[in-house]
Amino acid sequence: MTDSRKGYVRMRTLQAVVLLIFGVIILRLAYIQLIDPKYEKLARGNALRHVVQYPPRGEIFDRNGEYLAQNRACYDLMVIYRELPREGFDTLQMLDLLGISRTKLERALRNARMSPRIPYMVTNFISSEVKLRFDENNFPGFYTVYRTIRSYPRKIGGNLLGDVGEINERQLKMKRYADYRSGDYVGQSGVEKAYEEELRGKKGVKIMEKDTHGVVKGSYMDGMFDSLPEPGSYIVTTIDARLQAFTEELMRGKVGAAVAIEPSTGEILMMVSSPTFDPDEMVGRHRGNNYMKMLYNKRQPMFNRAVKAKYPPGSTFKLVQGLIGLQEGVLTPADRYSCNGGFRYGHRMMKCHAHASPLDLRGAVANSCNAYFCYVLRNILENRRYEDVEHGFDMWKTYVNSLGFGRKLESDFLDEGAGYVPSSEYYDRVYHGSWNALTVISLSIGQGELGCTPLQMANFAAILANRGYYYIPHIVKRIEGRDSIDRRFYEKQYTMIDPKHFEPIVEGMWRGVNVGGTSTVARLDGWDVCGKTGTAQNPQGRDHSTFLSFAPKDNPRIAISVYVENGGFGATIALPIASLVEEYYLTDTITRPWLVDRVKNMQIYYPSYAK
Repeated sequence: MTDSRKGYVRMRTLQAVVLLIFGVIILRLAYIQLIDPKYEKLARGNALRHVVQYPPRGEIFDRNGEYLAQNRACYDLMVIYRELPREGFDTLQMLDLLGISRTKLERALRNARMSPRIPYMVTNFISSEVKLRFDENNFPGFYTVYRTIRSYPRKIGGNLLGDVGEINERQLKMKRYADYRSGDYVGQSGVEKAYEEELRGKKGVKIMEKDTHGVVKGSYMDGMFDSLPEPGSYIVTTIDARLQAFTEELMRGKVGAAVAIEPSTGEILMMVSSPTFDPDEMVGRHRGNNYMKMLYNKRQPMFNRAVKAKYPPGSTFKLVQGLIGLQEGVLTPADRYSCNGGFRYGHRMMKCHAHASPLDLRGAVANSCNAYFCYVLRNILENRRYEDVEHGFDMWKTYVNSLGFGRKLESDFLDEGAGYVPSSEYYDRVYHGSWNALTVISLSIGQGELGCTPLQMANFAAILANRGYYYIPHIVKRIEGRDSIDRRFYEKQYTMIDPKHFEPIVEGMWRGVNVGGTSTVARLDGWDVCGKTGTAQNPQGRDHSTFLSFAPKDNPRIAISVYVENGGFGATIALPIASLVEEYYLTDTITRPWLVDRVKNMQIYYPSYAK
């Protein structure tokens, strides 16, 4: 075959292929336009209504399977302005059915008119009964969307569980909420916020077909293009609901916080911030009004003191000084110091209450001697291994940080505070570089510039219980569909203190409760409770009352810290609350009803909140 003949064949073959391809395309277009109605219907987008299907939010349980947060059905009323009938509708009947004001309806219609093709929410939180009556009246252009809202059956843990609300404009601009839309609900605080991704679920869509009058005829193509919503995952928390409710009852009328931790796991058994609020108050149409009431409440019920407040730890911080002194080699358990009413430095005196003197370390812990720990802190800062007090202070601060103070513990609370531990740079700035150990001696008894969160103090109690390590405190025990929670909650966090140095401190705490000291009211027969009182000076009224404890002494099951503002001595109110909580958790009963009555009936005056 000649070359010209071969070229002719190739050209004809190519022409045939091109004609065949065009023929297939033309036949396909003819089929789409003349035979298959699917694309014709899709093109008539104005005849279809895409209705968002909202998923039920994941439920929240306590550690024993009791409901803390459930869901209940409600509906949003939506309007598409361009589908409203020209002749109007019975406004009075609609207002009567929905129980809303004319002003609210008119405002919604004005806003909907700005984007007439887009659904706009008229009102929300419509009950199932109202929804049925509304549907019977068939208002064209209006339709309802199924939602679920929260219900909190135990009505506890307002600050702990948090609340769910409609996403706001500021949040919509944030990267973490990139796939949210206006009208979506989102966790605003507490567990609801921290575990939003797990609880929220995934939205679906239902495509409805309408006739020319806007009346829905049914599901488009039998739901072929619908997608079902995926429910959120349920969460099992570490909280014991009964313990939480009991502690809230004891803290009612008081300002402060209480936190209990299981030392062997870091699981938070109870977390109370007082005053608190009923989480159901942050659900429904009255949410806004209730929010404003709490916002202007001077006692700040929405402020989670347990993880945010910066309190002076008072005498509970003496345990920190003892541990650092032992580790640094400037203190032994047998070292004895005289008190004689306090610690004198220059023309000043750090006063102390009456007790036996001199005392060794165990006795100083049991009797909470101020002078003893002033000597200890001075020896730490003036340790000759460091070239000056500033370097000694830097080392002291490093130890304090390792014990969980002055930094976030990396718990699963997004709003966790770091507290405050001053630095040598701070004192250089304040005292223009001229300061020494006596300048900061108030730190020895947990005063001065120190600020600790109740969570940090409870974690310190867990460190003492474990003799030198802790697990990061956390509020969630299990998440549906997962084998485990974040790995950081399973890892031991070690301090810089050798475990052997904890024994004399723990022994002193045990003596203070079971032999003689400032904590004897906390004694529980057979449980070897260890505890330390704290009285924190308060420039705005009566001193603050605080107490940290764990029990039993060996193989401890609970570590706790209680802080009551303006409560007076540590043994006055914080200790009784902590002791009752420990007894209830360890024995499942209360054998001192008289102490419960005393705690509940104690009236505390708060001048700083009365202004």
